[in-house]
Amino acid sequence: MIYSLQVLATILMVIIASSDALRMMKLSMAISDYKAELAATAAKIAGPGKGILAVDESTKTIGKRLQSIGIENTEENRRDYRGLLFSAPGLGQYISGAILYEETLYQSDKDGKQFVKTLHEQGIYPGIKVDTGLQPLPGADPIETWCTGLDGLKERAANYYAQGARFAKWRAVLQITETCPSALSLQENAWGLARYARACQESGLVPIVEPEILMDGDHNIDRTAAVQEKVLAAVYKALSDNGVFLEGSLLKPSMTVPGAECTEPVSKEKIAEYTIRTLERTVPPAVPGITFLSGGLSEEEASIYLNTMNTLKRKGPWSVTFSYGRALQQSTLKTWAGKAENVVAAQNALLARAQANSEANLGKYVAGSQPSADGTLFVKGYKY
Repeated sequence: MIYSLQVLATILMVIIASSDALRMMKLSMAISDYKAELAATAAKIAGPGKGILAVDESTKTIGKRLQSIGIENTEENRRDYRGLLFSAPGLGQYISGAILYEETLYQSDKDGKQFVKTLHEQGIYPGIKVDTGLQPLPGADPIETWCTGLDGLKERAANYYAQGARFAKWRAVLQITETCPSALSLQENAWGLARYARACQESGLVPIVEPEILMDGDHNIDRTAAVQEKVLAAVYKALSDNGVFLEGSLLKPSMTVPGAECTEPVSKEKIAEYTIRTLERTVPPAVPGITFLSGGLSEEEASIYLNTMNTLKRKGPWSVTFSYGRALQQSTLKTWAGKAENVVAAQNALLARAQANSEANLGKYVAGSQPSADGTLFVKGYKY
């Protein structure tokens, strides 16, 4: 009788293992249809001298930006501003991808031309923000969050692909305090990023994996580096567990910088050194590109730090480049001021910062050689 039970248990284990193997095979087949395209798209986005323009602010957030220049938050004004960005002559020389909000993906300019077409004509891949925002994480510190939007994501991603999008973005947010990020926060945010990445790849979109560590706090750069290593290690473990195709993905991390309220001086060389060291310890070489977020750095700081990283010798083979929002748009927004007569000047401001960051990706940017907006862009507890 005992022998029979052992035999039955063995048979059951074989059946379960076979079922798991069949399930994984079916999942792999879903991505295999897009593998060549995913790898090619990711490689082109992370190509030499190229980076990403992040224009995925929500309606509420873009409203705050418009309000800062005295402009009402209307669909027409949002359209005109974003149209100004996408039609800047020669933008595709420096920008390979543009992350859009859902409204913008389906929007047309005042002459009826779809923004997706305008971007394609510039040689720029349209991308799409697919998360639906942050929510407090139950069971964790009140400042910790989880990112929503997994329900129906694969179907939404397929629709975005049909509309012309070729990559996606999902922003998880973690914060450093004496007790944060917690193990629960690490697990939840890493798993959410992995499930998002898998769903997008099954619908043909290259996922940008964004585990942002906010600059809030007075911690020093060593604390940031230690936390960032844990975060990225957890993220890539989750990506592996979910069978994400790394060659068809991109990473969008924070730079390894001290907290905004830290009083210890830190040089651009140390920031570059710590950032590259963190990446080399955690990011697989199969990932084609590291597209940094600016995270509240000024326009000039974001370019200088990126340039310094690209002057260092490193083991990691990835392209070290940019995916900037505020650090590409601040000068442009101020110059435009909502006036039609300022469009050309505003586009020139955008091109100047795009060129600065293109040169920074190549390690050739000369600090101060391009005009930039003054002052920090840091916003405590930044949400969009």
